[in-house]
Amino acid sequence: MTGKELKIEFRLLMDAPLMDIKSPIQSFRRVSPAYQKRLLKLGIKTFEDLFYYFPYRYDDFSKIIPIANLKINETATIQGEITRIKNIRTWKKRMFVTEAFIQDENGAVRAVWFNQPFLMNSLKEGQWISLSGKVNFDKTLYFSNPAHEKIVANATSHLRHTGRLVPVYPETRGLSSRWLRYIIQLLLPKFLPEFKDHLPFEIKKSQNLIDLKNAIKEIHFPQSANHLRAARRRLAFDELFLIQLFAQRQKIKWKKQYSQKINFDQKLAKDFVDSLPFKLTEAQRRSAWEILQDLEKDQPMNRLLEGDVGSGKTVVAAMAILQAVKAGWQAAFMAPTEILAQQHFKVISKLFQGQQIIIGLLTGSETSINSSSEIKSQKKKELLDKISSGQIHLLIGTHALIQENINFKNLALAIVDEQHRFGVAQRAALQKNILKIKDGQPVSIPHLLSMTATPIPRTLALAACGDLDISLLDEMPKDRQEIVTKIIPPLARQNAYTFIKDQVKKGRQVFVICPRIEIANNHESGTNNTNKETNIREIRDKFVKISDKRSWDDVKTVKEEFEKLDKIIFPDLKIAMLHGKMKPKEKEKIMADFKAGKTDILVSTSVIEVGIDIPNASVMMIEGAERFGLAQLHQFRGRVGRGSHQSYCFLFTTGDKAAGSRLRALTSSKNGFELAEKDLEIRGPGEFFGTRQWGLPDLSMASLTDIVLVKAVREEAEKLVKSDPELKNYPLLTQKIFQKQTLLHLE
Repeated sequence: MTGKELKIEFRLLMDAPLMDIKSPIQSFRRVSPAYQKRLLKLGIKTFEDLFYYFPYRYDDFSKIIPIANLKINETATIQGEITRIKNIRTWKKRMFVTEAFIQDENGAVRAVWFNQPFLMNSLKEGQWISLSGKVNFDKTLYFSNPAHEKIVANATSHLRHTGRLVPVYPETRGLSSRWLRYIIQLLLPKFLPEFKDHLPFEIKKSQNLIDLKNAIKEIHFPQSANHLRAARRRLAFDELFLIQLFAQRQKIKWKKQYSQKINFDQKLAKDFVDSLPFKLTEAQRRSAWEILQDLEKDQPMNRLLEGDVGSGKTVVAAMAILQAVKAGWQAAFMAPTEILAQQHFKVISKLFQGQQIIIGLLTGSETSINSSSEIKSQKKKELLDKISSGQIHLLIGTHALIQENINFKNLALAIVDEQHRFGVAQRAALQKNILKIKDGQPVSIPHLLSMTATPIPRTLALAACGDLDISLLDEMPKDRQEIVTKIIPPLARQNAYTFIKDQVKKGRQVFVICPRIEIANNHESGTNNTNKETNIREIRDKFVKISDKRSWDDVKTVKEEFEKLDKIIFPDLKIAMLHGKMKPKEKEKIMADFKAGKTDILVSTSVIEVGIDIPNASVMMIEGAERFGLAQLHQFRGRVGRGSHQSYCFLFTTGDKAAGSRLRALTSSKNGFELAEKDLEIRGPGEFFGTRQWGLPDLSMASLTDIVLVKAVREEAEKLVKSDPELKNYPLLTQKIFQKQTLLHLE
């Protein structure tokens, strides 16, 4: 231990009476402001946060062997005396090399550290040290940049960086795992007695879980691999258990609310289904029946309709809307984007032709009304008045539905499409705003139907959707053709262009997706430039010059790609550009022209990810495919294959081998459910769900793949809530759930 470390330990003792586990890090005055700032950057505000900042992996340096027994390429720990140490300056590469020789009873070995000349200040000849790392060979065996720490009086029981399973933490600039190990080991003995175990004894016993104090201690400094497994299981169980308790209690609270019964009109449903130009799948019939049964209850429905791209969720939702409206109630339909809201407005208006249902559209830039199959603009105030008077039967819109001063006369059904696209705060606002209030108390709450085209693997659904009933559309319409999906490496690009041009000659249309709108320093206008008189040589030079270290195969932007395709690759085709920075009216016109067949190729950002239905489009070309997630790529692919023509999805890549497994998973997966499982396997649930959205550490995210653990957690949570719904006998659990409520908001 260095003199600096001893000083900090002394200062800790001086500060100790003033601190408890809930104290802010700033109260530990002897940790410098710079380190306090870095800790805050990692979300570590209190000492408790510090101990719940778990390692994401461990270096196994537990194998301590005599120096004479070292073998090349093995990872090992040796302990011995420094017999010689010096700094060497290499003039060729202009760096310092610190070289030391360490000897034990059996032999000696060399260790080198690069660009760490300061080690000479702490490592001295005659000191005993412990070294851990990989053994290399260059004429003799040696360690390169090994982990190291001094051994005081031959005592190895307090090793933290070597000679054990060594924790490695997520880091930030200026704050290393070595420093975190030091500070956690220093502080843990003082604060460990303050950890109160919130998990009931009977659950720990039935699930064979260790107590919380041991779990915290072992997760940071495990005695062995078995001790680490026990700690991880206990802490993962804790996180999932709190989610499930929260979800189960929310479900009970939701069921205590009152909703209007919407009696099932069998003839109405049959006549509507018979009027459709297609036959419903069995999955659609089953899901619709589950929803309609929920609507007949006076308890509010809280159901997730989960279906692949193109599986027909909108029609199922329309059947529920029809029942509600014809029973004399209003319905609301919220979508994440204006384009998707407009798409639903047009599609549902067409589905309800002849039904005498008045539909309103409300977005940030548009207010319209559909009455007697005629769509016309409407002043916002007039639309709001018609909503409050009950003249609007169905209101479709974006988040404007929860931001505007909207008062429904008798809202009985609320539908949220692509629910994962809304933020936690927006979803909470929707549930709050749809309540009908009288004398300060909720009188009734609308039935709530959430929809998603991002299939959730079974383990995640069990863990994260504890308060939701789930309906699955796991069947595609029988007339849908399989979309041919191919990875296009740089050398095959020209062949793909030739194929695309041939498709357009046959009358088909093409989507081109790019990751970005423009490069950071590009201040060009976002308007379409269709002037074919532009100097072609200048444009070609712009794209083929390597002076700015970029090429066609680098990150593609919509504006660059539009120019390239329009002027160079397909100068004889009609090409348009679409991105999120355009004005709504401009976007609407571009989409209308594309749907009408006036445009051959549409170059766009991910703004067309959901809600675009162009039956004549047969090719989806995705630039920089490795830069998108699998779920998003699958959504893009779902924009084609909606007509009778064979369709194709081309994944243009830069040849990045690291992304190969993900893209191959897309080419071999024909439906979203299969792809979701592969995505979960490749990326892990932290990336699949997004840790920011769910507020879960990596430890808990990893545990979501353990179906046995997830089932055990769910069963224990259901059992506990059933026996004690208010958790009156478990105040510590109630306190823990309250702490988590700001992070957990499940539909």
